[in-house]
Amino acid sequence: MLMEENNQDSRERIEREEYLATVKPAPGNRYSGTSHSKAWYALYVRSRNEKKVNEMLNREGIETYLPLLKTLKQWSDRKKWVQEPLFKSYLFVHIEKQEYMKVLQTDGVVRYITFEGKAVPVPPQQILAIKQFLNKEEDPEILSELFEAGDHVEITRGSLRGLTGNLIDFRGKQKVQIEIESIGKSIYLTIPKSYLKVVSPD
Repeated sequence: MLMEENNQDSRERIEREEYLATVKPAPGNRYSGTSHSKAWYALYVRSRNEKKVNEMLNREGIETYLPLLKTLKQWSDRKKWVQEPLFKSYLFVHIEKQEYMKVLQTDGVVRYITFEGKAVPVPPQQILAIKQFLNKEEDPEILSELFEAGDHVEITRGSLRGLTGNLIDFRGKQKVQIEIESIGKSIYLTIPKSYLKVVSPD
């Protein structure tokens, strides 16, 4: 196990060095936001360093969001509730252009999630969707003859308005599967039927 962890650390260090070698001091064409506007971006960080990196970025004045999920850990002699990252090795930063390199130079950060050499913005509705997923309570289930599993739906009301996803059967309930494209992960939300409409997939 220790050897596997060391190998992973070595791979992440190499990946970070290779990524930094492609980034110029002035981000210019690598930053896809405007110079005076903030946008959310996903960071890939070293394994088991999510909380540490989050704290360091906060100390530097960087706005972050590290989704944490409360889980029950079982040891041989005890059980304990702990908070673990929802997405292993990922966290989100809300930054302006001039903060791009400051974030990247933080110890433990491996790279931004990029597409064609540019950091990929994460829509703010997706950040809200993650927060709603983690803070969920017993919401009304989607129960309507108008909706069927497999339908592509759009949320038309509330803070998640504009997000689209697929209606699925998840653990015996109908939920909307929303993909966080930048990191290739999905979350599952219960959305009231009055907030949905069926749309055609893009």
